[in-house]
Amino acid sequence: MGFKGAKKQVLECLENGSVLHQERVDIDVKNLLAVGQVSLDEVAAIIGRSRGDSYSSSPHHQVEEVEVHIIETWFGGEEWYIKWYFVEPNSVFISVHH
Repeated sequence: MGFKGAKKQVLECLENGSVLHQERVDIDVKNLLAVGQVSLDEVAAIIGRSRGDSYSSSPHHQVEEVEVHIIETWFGGEEWYIKWYFVEPNSVFISVHH
């Protein structure tokens, strides 16, 4: 899946509330969405304004068949790092932080 497909699908998930979060030790620092410091709408706005040159993907570090999508972009004067994958019908966020 490329940038356009990943962006379209994640925005649909954010709009529908089809969002999960990967458990991690430092979730309060690395996933601001999971701890309520940013909203679904804010994450959608950041991703919505991103362009293909801010996107990359790679296999998940534990499950190689799962493609992890990454956006590193500037929004609101801050650089944002957003990392997620899909487990139908949800987007599973690993990281949402600046």
